[in-house]
Amino acid sequence: MEKQTITIYDVAREASVSMATVSRVVNGNPNVRPDTREKVLKVIEKLDYRPNAVARGLASHRTTTVGVLIPDLTNIFYASLARGIDDVATMYKYNIILASADAAKNKVDTVLESILAKQVDGLIFMGPHLSDSTRKELERSKTPVVLAGTVDPLDKLGSVNIDYVAAVKEATQRLLSTGNEHIAFVTGAMTDPINGQYRLKGYQAALSEAKIAYDESLVFETEYSYRAGEAIWDAVKRSGATAAVITDDELAVGFLNGANDGHTRIPEDFEIITSNNTMLTEIVRPKLTSIAQPLYDIGAVAMRLLTKMMNKEEIEQKTVLLPHSIITRSSTK
Repeated sequence: MEKQTITIYDVAREASVSMATVSRVVNGNPNVRPDTREKVLKVIEKLDYRPNAVARGLASHRTTTVGVLIPDLTNIFYASLARGIDDVATMYKYNIILASADAAKNKVDTVLESILAKQVDGLIFMGPHLSDSTRKELERSKTPVVLAGTVDPLDKLGSVNIDYVAAVKEATQRLLSTGNEHIAFVTGAMTDPINGQYRLKGYQAALSEAKIAYDESLVFETEYSYRAGEAIWDAVKRSGATAAVITDDELAVGFLNGANDGHTRIPEDFEIITSNNTMLTEIVRPKLTSIAQPLYDIGAVAMRLLTKMMNKEEIEQKTVLLPHSIITRSSTK
């Protein structure tokens, strides 16, 4: 039997007050007599009344709901960002609608359309990259948008990241400083601007400053997964590389285990630096040296930036770069 929906009218009738009084109680308005408030709250509890957020949103033109589009719920990188988003959303009394969109299966635009149809007040986009169709949909909706861990090469949308060029340049220089001249760059899809434009640029800049020619055969593009890391180890080893900068921790763990299975000593024979400093870097052996991104802070700052946009507050800068560092562990000399 379907549960009957209890409305504000039912509460008002049961408590013998007006619907406006019930609304004031629900919204915490102080202009209600204490005895009346107590009576209304008892009826709300008795009837198990829950305000209809959609109806309230239609009346106020706000739903106090934010959409968060995430490419892979199983990836610790995105889960860490989501924690920061959720904590700040709770602080500012926003609800989160979290949706996963697999870019490889062309789900991004479909999932985006579904989120926007829910009349969200704002959107945090953590997809791999902005396709032309995705950008067009975002512009058409006029919904405030902030990118978290995703860059906008056109610099039209708000975004929160680290300086990926500087981070990968520093990581590559670290490997060069221990005598490596053949350093592999193992990354995800180059269509993602973070990889194909920013990180690659940092890798190339470090080689150029060291007077080492850029060798395209040392650049390996694959998917972000443990299995992909295991599978690509042999090809990297055959390339003559003695070290690698890897742009995802799960990929790096697979790569490390591929090296271990091939009886290659890390770091004596091959050095590895990964990029996200998630817990994966510390639960493997040897532990992985990593670029450290403030993942929680990226999510938190992105959500705070979005609240400013939604409330039309003054924004000093919509492109935010947070500081990074390199955490040295046992995968480098």
